[in-house]
Amino acid sequence: MLARNAESLYWIGRYVERADDTARILDVTVHQLLEDATVDPDHASRVLLRVLGFELPTERLDVWSLTELVAFSRNGTGSIVDSLSSARENARGAREVTSSEMWECLNTTYNALNDRIRASKRLGPHEFFSFIEERAAMFAGLADSTLSRDDGYRFLLLGRSVERVDMTVRLLLARAGDRPSSPAWVTVLRSAGAHDTYLRTYRGALDAQRVLEFMVLDRLFPRSIFYALSQAEASLDELDHRPDSRVGSTAEAQRLLGRARSELEFLQPGALLEDLQDRLMALQTVCSDVGDAISTQYFHAAPWVAWTDAGARTDVAQVEGEL
Repeated sequence: MLARNAESLYWIGRYVERADDTARILDVTVHQLLEDATVDPDHASRVLLRVLGFELPTERLDVWSLTELVAFSRNGTGSIVDSLSSARENARGAREVTSSEMWECLNTTYNALNDRIRASKRLGPHEFFSFIEERAAMFAGLADSTLSRDDGYRFLLLGRSVERVDMTVRLLLARAGDRPSSPAWVTVLRSAGAHDTYLRTYRGALDAQRVLEFMVLDRLFPRSIFYALSQAEASLDELDHRPDSRVGSTAEAQRLLGRARSELEFLQPGALLEDLQDRLMALQTVCSDVGDAISTQYFHAAPWVAWTDAGARTDVAQVEGEL
């Protein structure tokens, strides 16, 4: 597969997942701000912006200014609209390796954004967030049902998994300092679409330790950090067509993912709350390093050819001398 097509599929997976997770997190935050009068909208908005990596504005924030910045903005800040626009552009440049159904889904979603934004300003932001979640789920289903299980699908799944780890870590970082008995942990579950599954798993018992175990260590829930790390690692294993090494993994991305996954897999029971913030920040660093390693290994393995002015002048002088 051409490196440019592999890179496009990888980033399509990341951008769609980013839009979906941002919509989920923002939807629950907006509901909390509208329903709980004791929550300071400016403080809660700034916490969310820091978690998502947005630059903090100087003016005071409320529900609508937060939604405008994180969801509707088109100034390249990483908003939901920006993410979907980037996913569409990558899909347009890689039509030969994506299915028609996938392209139509992204293109239709992008073209409907303006109408959905206007509707959400009349009916409330939940209208927009629900639309994004539904379209992201549709895209994931179309990718799973229309793509061959070849390298293209693996790159798409790899991007989705790496972004899911990063976004789940950001979600948990927003609550790392909360009390173990805080009702805000319910917000974490709802943001990840995990509330019903958690209640069935733990019979309704709710505390921080169990929520963290479910969101970080659960091996069956597809949005847990451990599950996403394992899926990303499996995709890289299938993409690596080199013969097995006798001394372990020689690829940096696989080494980073394997170490992060094994640290979670063999974590002592009940130790997750200890140094939670440091552990989550370490996972966030791993996601960044893995992204760089994947880019180096698969997309830009050979350095770009650059002509210097001095070299160009030398070549011209040589040609003129020969003439």
